[in-house]
Amino acid sequence: MILKDLYMFFMSTFIMIICVLVGVAFLTLLERKV
Repeated sequence: MILKDLYMFFMSTFIMIICVLVGVAFLTLLERKV
C-alpha cells in the first residue's frame, strides 16, 4: 500500500517536471520567433 502511494507520488512529480520543462521550452521558442 505504501509502495503504491510512493509510486503514484513519484509519477505525478515526474509528469509535473516534464510539463514545466515543455512549458519553458515552448516559451523560449516563442520568444526566439518574436
